[in-house]
Amino acid sequence: MSETVTSCRASVVDASISPSGSMELLSQFEVERLRKIGHGEVYELFRRCALAVLNCDDSFDSADEVYSRYPDFSIEIVQRTRGIKLRLKNAPACAFVDGVIINGVREHLFAVLRDIVFVSSELYRPQDNAEPRSDGDFESIRVNSSVNAQADATKNLVFDVLRNAGLLQPRMLPDLIVCWGGHAISREEYDYSKAVGYQLGLRGLDICTGCGPGAMKGPMKGATIGHSKQRLGKGRYIGISEPGIIAAESPNPIVNHLVVMPDIEKRLEAFVRVAHGIIVFPGGAGTLEEILFLLGTLMDPRNADIYLPVVFAAPACSNGYFQRIDRFLVDTLGEEVRRYYKIVEDDPTSVAKMMKKGMARVSDSRRKTRDAYYYSWLLHIPEEMKSPFDVNHKNMAALQLSKDLPTSELVVNLRRAFSGIVAGNVKEKGVRLVREHGPFVLRGDQAMMSAMDQLLREFVDAGRMKLIRESYNPCYTIEPVQ
Repeated sequence: MSETVTSCRASVVDASISPSGSMELLSQFEVERLRKIGHGEVYELFRRCALAVLNCDDSFDSADEVYSRYPDFSIEIVQRTRGIKLRLKNAPACAFVDGVIINGVREHLFAVLRDIVFVSSELYRPQDNAEPRSDGDFESIRVNSSVNAQADATKNLVFDVLRNAGLLQPRMLPDLIVCWGGHAISREEYDYSKAVGYQLGLRGLDICTGCGPGAMKGPMKGATIGHSKQRLGKGRYIGISEPGIIAAESPNPIVNHLVVMPDIEKRLEAFVRVAHGIIVFPGGAGTLEEILFLLGTLMDPRNADIYLPVVFAAPACSNGYFQRIDRFLVDTLGEEVRRYYKIVEDDPTSVAKMMKKGMARVSDSRRKTRDAYYYSWLLHIPEEMKSPFDVNHKNMAALQLSKDLPTSELVVNLRRAFSGIVAGNVKEKGVRLVREHGPFVLRGDQAMMSAMDQLLREFVDAGRMKLIRESYNPCYTIEPVQ
């Protein structure tokens, strides 16, 4: 491993960085393929995600802000006889200490290279006349038609990305807890998520989050202390992100396994297939999107034999946050939805005990159904739920939001509505669409729109929509249809 810093100025650095880990051993063919694909739209996607990783000390959640601060940043894949290195120009100086890149940042940088450039060369190809995605993901890159022909194309694709990242470990009993929650939370809520993570760590459980700040960082930070007290030296702190959001939720420094999925739908599928249990902390529109994806999946009759413990956990200072979420879910999806989660308030130990107890039941369930411990192949995710949603004004306005719809259809549309709000809040392309054409319009029946409006107003009032709370302007409008 070598590193050369050729220039270091007040806020930017020029450097050459060598890889560590799995990308140290590449054939000449693989190196040449990486070098060639590292241009055009894939290169631009890689450059922006790499900048987000390098900008590790930033507290902004605006991709535009990051790009405007480092407009001259560039990253080049350089071919060498024994592999590759990355040549950085005008990189954020915060990623370096005394002229040497921080090891965790180095790992995240090459994880981005692996997942965006290397994986895309394996599984994707550009198609002519393809419509670009509105969330700034792989744009006109689409799954190869031969992969599309397979009945379980997406499930296998998600598996391939995770396996290529070295995330799947076949000889381990269930112990991975996925933690969801907002990046814009109060200090008290962050401390609570850390307390829950500590109790999970004491019980030998590993953590997977969206890899950003707030409720994504807190459980990992707590678990590191719990693991340390138990002298567990190989704790896994997994972060799963996607290109459209990584600039707004740059990987936190505790993440030791970073995976960048192609888009939000595959990111959500990765979460639920690797999870042995899921804990949800308070959050905003993104957290609701995750909850709706999860519940829309678990409520599918084909998952009747699937066991996955789900806990909604909040401190007392959240003032009944999950009671309000519960009310919204029941109002929109019906009383049956309560079968799939438990609400625990202000009791980190009880949350951790429920998860630890749940691991034994997950193990028993997987053995009986002959499903893998490391990846739930048997979990059925409705096709409409995992189908990519192109966020734009036309598609947002066309969403049908009515209690007259079948629950299976309504939950998909609700998930897409909240996904669009996330895009308008923090994703580069969504932000640009709102800036150019005004807020997205959501239309539906009076009761549905009233429930959504009330919940979103509570998110705004509590500062859950953006890190910079005082400057939030809604990217949506609510229009009841008579």
